[in-house]
Order: sequence, then C-alpha cells, then structure tokens
Amino acid sequence: MHQAADVARRLLEIKAVKLNPHEPYTWASGILSPIYCDNRIALSHPAIRTFIRDCLVAQSHSFEPFDVVAGVATAGIPHGVLLADQLSKPFVYVRSSAKDHGRRNLIEGELRDGQRALVVEDLISTGGSCLAAVEALRDAGCTVAGVLAIFQYGFEKARTAFREARVEYQTLTDYPTLVREALTSGYISPADLDILEQWGENPQGWGALYA
Repeated sequence: MHQAADVARRLLEIKAVKLNPHEPYTWASGILSPIYCDNRIALSHPAIRTFIRDCLVAQSHSFEPFDVVAGVATAGIPHGVLLADQLSKPFVYVRSSAKDHGRRNLIEGELRDGQRALVVEDLISTGGSCLAAVEALRDAGCTVAGVLAIFQYGFEKARTAFREARVEYQTLTDYPTLVREALTSGYISPADLDILEQWGENPQGWGALYA
C-alpha cells in the first residue's frame, strides 16, 4: 500500500493525473469522467520516471519466470523498454493492428515460439487493449505471465474480462488510492471526494447524475 500511495502522489504532483469533478472530461467512449490520466507525462520527469521504473522492476518479480517484456502500443512501450533494460530482458511491442505494409507485423521485435512474456501497459480501464495484446502474443506461440500496468480505475468490466481470459494483472496504484492521496495533499476537498467516489462506483451513469 505504501508504494501505491507513493506512485499516486507523484502522478498527482506532475499532473499526469488530473482530477476535475466539476468540469468532467469526456472520454472517447463518451463516458463523462472527473479524472484524466496520461502517464506518458512521467517520461518527461527523470526522477519520477526512474521511480516508476524501479517500482515496475520490483513488482515484476511476482510474475517470474518470464523471458521477454512486451509493451502495449503506444503508451506501454516506453515503460516496457525501461523495465526490460533494467532487467536485461528482450523487448517487443504489440500494435493495436497489423501494419498495412512491409511484413504487416502485429508484434514488433524478435519473439520466439514458447517464450513467456510479461505484458506492460500504462493504465487499465476496461482491459481491452491489454487483452488484445495478450491474444496476439498467445497466437504467436507465447505464454503470457501476466499484465503489469502503472494505474487502474478498478472497473468491474476489467476484472471480469481478465478473469475470463485467465490473465493475472497488477498495477502500481489505482483510483481509490489516488483519490485518497488527492484528499490528503489538499488537491481536492471532502465534498470533491464524495463526487469522485460516486464516479468510481458508477462510471457509466455518473455523467447523468453529476455533470
């Protein structure tokens, strides 16, 4: 829990995660949300980038053994590279769709049949992009050790999808932890906390109630 709080606090410090319960963001799916997460911002902050890398390294040990780190394009690529480099492991990445030219690769890099891969993503919402990458790796003859990401919203839809796909996943921090740290740091008020917790309980319906 200590690590989860530390990661959440640092993401808030650099505004990689923004909370705005009174002027919500609209996701591509159409969901109104009081939170916007872009962990790629951490790449521009060397100290925090290194901290996140070290946290990924520490947590990756729970998935051992694995032979290769596989990033999910695009946001999972840089964090996956940092992890693979620190572990001296090979790295590949999985595209959202195959290239429309050349070798029409879906997986970039050298991947051998029978290898065991750890998938790295920046955040998990519904789990769709991660599980598409898992399927691509399995189709390529790999075993998947699991998925490791920086942040998750904690949606039931994601838990169900990962369970049905028989994939273990872990994240460095999550939405409830981040909201608690935001309150502790004064980033949000107690009134904001109520709104943010209500979104976490009902993200699909929250917009109609609170927007």
